[in-house]
Amino acid sequence: MVRVDVNSLELKEKVVHINRVAKVVKGGRNFRFSALVVVGDENGHVGVGTGKAVEIPEAIRKGIEDAKKHLVKVEIVENTIPHRIYGEFGTGKILLMPATEGTGVIAGGPARAVLELAGVKDVRAKSLGSNNPRNLVNATINGLSNLRTAEQVAELRGKTVEEILG
Repeated sequence: MVRVDVNSLELKEKVVHINRVAKVVKGGRNFRFSALVVVGDENGHVGVGTGKAVEIPEAIRKGIEDAKKHLVKVEIVENTIPHRIYGEFGTGKILLMPATEGTGVIAGGPARAVLELAGVKDVRAKSLGSNNPRNLVNATINGLSNLRTAEQVAELRGKTVEEILG
């Protein structure tokens, strides 16, 4: 994973899911809020984080801080992804497919947030496993972080791009 300088990026954030969680103690229940947040610069950098606190704004702030620590670089070619890829996290599975110009982002809620903040303009996505927002967001991040361009593959194999593409 390549470290990204967070301070040099203009990051936007999107709250994907807020969950009320309870801890049962002797005197009753203690309620807290857990927030799932995605941050990205819409230019190939995206991260996901979670935060938990007694109040929602504090949970969101913690989630943003966590997301900034977990930024990944996304390979984008002509406003779409270089190839189709399958992302997995837990039981959350997602299939990401490149799309022609003008298609837009065709994806369900949690995956859409990640793809938009990553800066992918044209992509199709299909959720194949769990629709749990946490697993789906992390599966999308997993898929995007495993993308490789033809140039990167050619360099890894010690060949030219023409040899790779045929």
